[in-house]
Amino acid sequence: MARKRGQNEGTIYQRKDGLWIVQVTIQSKRVSKYFKTQSECREWLRNTQSQIQNGLTLAGVQTTLKEFLNQWLISYRSSVHPNTSVQYEGIIRLHLIPVLGHLKLKDLRTDQIQALYTGETKRGTSPRMIQYIHAVLRRALNIALRWGLINRNPALSVTLPKLKRKEMKTLNDSQVRVFLSAAKGLRHEALFWMAVFTGLREGELFGLKWSDLDWGKKYLKVQRQLQRIQGKGMVFTEPKTAAGKRMIVLSTAMVAKLREHLDHHQQERISAGDRWQEHDLLFPSTLGTPMDPSNMYKDFKDTLKKAGLPDIRFHDLRHTAATLMLLQGTHPKIVQERLGHSDISLTMNTYSHVLPSMQEEAAEKMDEILVPIDVGEELNKVGESKPYFRV
Repeated sequence: MARKRGQNEGTIYQRKDGLWIVQVTIQSKRVSKYFKTQSECREWLRNTQSQIQNGLTLAGVQTTLKEFLNQWLISYRSSVHPNTSVQYEGIIRLHLIPVLGHLKLKDLRTDQIQALYTGETKRGTSPRMIQYIHAVLRRALNIALRWGLINRNPALSVTLPKLKRKEMKTLNDSQVRVFLSAAKGLRHEALFWMAVFTGLREGELFGLKWSDLDWGKKYLKVQRQLQRIQGKGMVFTEPKTAAGKRMIVLSTAMVAKLREHLDHHQQERISAGDRWQEHDLLFPSTLGTPMDPSNMYKDFKDTLKKAGLPDIRFHDLRHTAATLMLLQGTHPKIVQERLGHSDISLTMNTYSHVLPSMQEEAAEKMDEILVPIDVGEELNKVGESKPYFRV
């Protein structure tokens, strides 16, 4: 009676049509793979046996990358921000599945992933987008590793294209004063002030409510953001990270500007009458509903042009706020907290252009501290003021 093959045992043989077949037993199931050469069969068998010994399961052998990514996305969707889920789904559908989706998960190799990125580069995909693609694949394969579907992550060894850091456009302190002067009397004047003074993200600004503001203690709480979600329109969502929920202390001038803004806000409510929809928003539409940011952009660009300032993005007001805070000597940790960055290294890397001038200031201060002192002269001064008597 023929002996039944045990776990991890393999067989290699050639078919009549010339193709080679390799088979291996895993969890009492026979798994077959076809190759053109016997050497390819031996290599596959050797690698598969090694993976089985390290915990590879039957599901890991049979599952394709496409099947796994779709399954992972379903389980991952509930734990991330809605916009993140939409972005991940697009990356998987448009970039990963068309090229690598047919491959068995366990057979995915580093060189195949590298070839994907090389092809994306040749097609004109930006280095930043390729890094996004890589981030999604790496994160998904880490979960496959945790689930026992693979015993190594082949995405960890690839070489990514280098990002070309774009020159950041910001306004200096005098330009900010000109900008705010040009915005005086505009409907979005207080919004522009808030963007420059706090460095809040656009979505965070449009998500602010009057109930978030403490007039007496002069601070506001950032607790939500307004974002456009595909298929849903403009919706309120929570900040992506715990650091995004934060308290921002306001200046006296900023609080005064908000009081002025509240007066205009109440006048708009009266003018709108029955059309007004109350959402308690600091910066709503003219009918009280969440504002579509595109309705503000024209005023912003017109204000820049009127003031004779460089053409920058609204988001660059956030960069302006951070740069000015650092240049004024605000501790980077405070800047990190006001911006809602989860890590101070992100703050310092993003605003590294400020470091040279900060270092120059530090060097000047050290000069003041370390100016050589004539010890003899100082002792003489001491002697003149407090005579020394030998007893």
